[in-house]
Amino acid sequence: MSTLSAAEAAHSLAAPATYADETRLHTALALLRSRSPVHHVESPGYNPFWAVTRHADILDVERDHALWLSAPRPVLRTAALDAALEARRSQGKALASIVHMDGPQHRALRAIAADWFRPKAMRMLQTRVSDLARRHVDTMAELGGACDFARDIAAHYPLYAILTLLGLPESDFPRMLQLTQQLFGHDDTDTGRGSGTPRDHTSVLEDLFAYFHDLTARRRATPTGDLASQIANARIDGRPLDDNTAASYYILIATAGHDTTSSTIAGGLEALIAHPGELRRLREDPGLLPSAAEEMIRWVSPVKSFVRTASADTHVRGTAIGKGESVLLSYPSANRDEDVFADPFRFDVGRDPNRHLAFGFGVHYCLGAALARMEIQTLFAELLPRLAHVSPAGEPARTATTFVGGLKRLPIRYSLT
Repeated sequence: MSTLSAAEAAHSLAAPATYADETRLHTALALLRSRSPVHHVESPGYNPFWAVTRHADILDVERDHALWLSAPRPVLRTAALDAALEARRSQGKALASIVHMDGPQHRALRAIAADWFRPKAMRMLQTRVSDLARRHVDTMAELGGACDFARDIAAHYPLYAILTLLGLPESDFPRMLQLTQQLFGHDDTDTGRGSGTPRDHTSVLEDLFAYFHDLTARRRATPTGDLASQIANARIDGRPLDDNTAASYYILIATAGHDTTSSTIAGGLEALIAHPGELRRLREDPGLLPSAAEEMIRWVSPVKSFVRTASADTHVRGTAIGKGESVLLSYPSANRDEDVFADPFRFDVGRDPNRHLAFGFGVHYCLGAALARMEIQTLFAELLPRLAHVSPAGEPARTATTFVGGLKRLPIRYSLT
């Protein structure tokens, strides 16, 4: 039985190291769901927030996008980083993506790329994704029966898919992978830049902006029919996007569009290794791949949280929350909620229903959800028929983060047919 208090459990949600320890994380979240599902947190180094951990409450917040705003604080960050990013915003240099926007501005910007992620577009992309899946399983074969699956396979496969969609040259892919890991893993000593200071973080943003400002200029001069050209030449109310908004759009797609999926693929394989009965079940019935992909997404919950800010005085589960106060929506907690999921700590490749919130809900529902699902299903459809054996080859490790992350190392041994 846990010896944590509710206050200690809530404080741990503002500690990046908590998310690198699954047992510690889920112990804290289960305690909060049971004892204090809406808990005020004043953690050293962070601006205050309310931790919201029940599925129903998170769903209510997500549904009411007029009351609960993404701006000005969509992500949990240190107070120092909040201040540094606010300074950049006042200079017109901050990220300005759909994650940071609300209302008509959000709808108009989201519509620019929406068609590229609809079912018709996904069907057109399927051949490319299948080729990439085969290529990466072939890479596993070439590695001779041992690899770090998180680093060698899962990190690269969805990266290639999303950057191909954008239209970036393959020679730039390694640089994008490095910058993405530095952006999302800035609290982790293995992946962050420098010592993880606010200046280190903003320097990563500056590198991304420089790259994508150049891309915007090139696609405006010579459109090439890819998603980057669509964004560069888009207009809202007859006006082109400013360079900062265009670059922010690219950054969102290029980073969130692969890091979340790579975390799910690595975490999905780890779960199958830990649950050999489910691995056998899935190998024997490939028709379970769609539900297995959903279970991997629920199980990993690669987006750990988003933050919303109240636009008026309100209540969550009877707790008064004032205008201007923020709530942290804990997706790993919602996706283990005992009121919603039967036996939530059981990995079940046939789970049905599976009402996970890993892609969010409402107007901010993940733009790339269909692509992520396709990538996960396609990789395992290619891998499992060839995978004669797989076992751990060392200790896995997870990224320290409060936002997006998962396995950064998954050493395995295997044999492929």
